Amino acid sequence: MTTIVTIQQSPTHRPLPYQDIPLKVAKARLRDARGVMALINTYAAQGIMLPRTEFEMAENIRDFSLIYAGEDLIACGALHLYSTTSAEIRSLAVEPNWKQHGLGTTIMEVLEAEASDHGVTSLFAFTYVPGFFRKLGYQEVERGELPLKAWKDCLKCPKFQACDEIAMLKRL
Repeated sequence: MTTIVTIQQSPTHRPLPYQDIPLKVAKARLRDARGVMALINTYAAQGIMLPRTEFEMAENIRDFSLIYAGEDLIACGALHLYSTTSAEIRSLAVEPNWKQHGLGTTIMEVLEAEASDHGVTSLFAFTYVPGFFRKLGYQEVERGELPLKAWKDCLKCPKFQACDEIAMLKRL
């Protein structure tokens, strides 16, 4: 499903780079995998996200929601279900030139609505930006409060023995 959205300007956001381009929100399709992987791996190269492979993207592409400006992918985020009541927000990324325009919040609203549609009652995330999640109603928690299955990605992380990400949780 594709939805055309209007990002509301606010005093806390910078002016949009391209005011006349309609933004659309859509569920990712397999053809989007390379673009999503490139966006995520831009941040992974800086050590602030886990890198994703083409195989991982193909395997998990249905988890992703995207924002496009015209033909350009400018934001993504994934909702990964762990149980009938819990899910993880993953791979939340905004193209650097489009940061500070509310796109991260827009993707989060889409993912939270999808989680509610599935009957999920708690969402969690691992992040280096806890302030962003706090503004959206998440609270910092101990990692032990989260499903053990969520740690499977941690096993592949180069920071596994010295993880500095912050665990955040929101009850819906």
